[in-house]
Parts: sequence; C-alpha cells; structure tokens
Amino acid sequence: MQLFVNLPVRDLDRSKKFFTELGFNLFGMGEGMASVVINEETQVMILTEPLFASYITKETTDAEKSTEAILVLGLENPAAVDALVDKALAAGATPAGVKQEPGFRYQRGFADLDGHHWEALCLVQPAS
Repeated sequence: MQLFVNLPVRDLDRSKKFFTELGFNLFGMGEGMASVVINEETQVMILTEPLFASYITKETTDAEKSTEAILVLGLENPAAVDALVDKALAAGATPAGVKQEPGFRYQRGFADLDGHHWEALCLVQPAS
C-alpha cells in the first residue's frame, strides 16, 4: 500500500525549490502539481491552490492560520532530525511545534513555506 498526501501551495515553483533544498527528489505529475518523493511508499503531492480546490467540496484550510494535520517524518537518529530541520529553516521554513526530548524520543518541527506543519522524529533506542 502506498500513501499520497496532498497539500495546497501558493507558488508551486517556490515549493519545489524548497523541498529540493531539503534533499527530496521530485516527480512532475502534470500542470499545477508535483510529487515530493519521501520513499517508495510515500509521496507528498504539492498542488497549486486552484488545482487542490478542484478536488474538494469543502473550503481549503489556510495552513498559516490553523493546523489540520502534522506531517511526521521518521528518521534514523537525532543528528538526521537536526540536519533536516536545519535545512528547512535555512530554506525559509519557520520553527513549529515544541522540541521533544523526553525519554526515547527526539523531535523537532517546522512550518513549510505555505505554513504546513512538519515534524522530524527519531525514536531513540534505550542503551543496553
């Protein structure tokens, strides 16, 4: 099974540049959309706001004013979490959420250029 998350974006070229700067590969799907390849089973489809709206019957949420979802990327270790979030911030993202370091969890978040909330998470294995 695969998962395709769809997000509306105001400026497709700007969003494509942002996700490329984070190290993700893109797959162009057609006019007004692109796919951010997370892995073989997961892709985030970024669609221009008008195209996104053409697929739905409800109002599109403004991600800068409210949070409908938190997209969490599971990473191998805390250094990978820091590297991804630092890249995002350098590419224009803003900090989001609350840094988590309790026990066996390390997590940091950012809001992308359109305000969508992303978290980078590493579940730290206990020392033997």
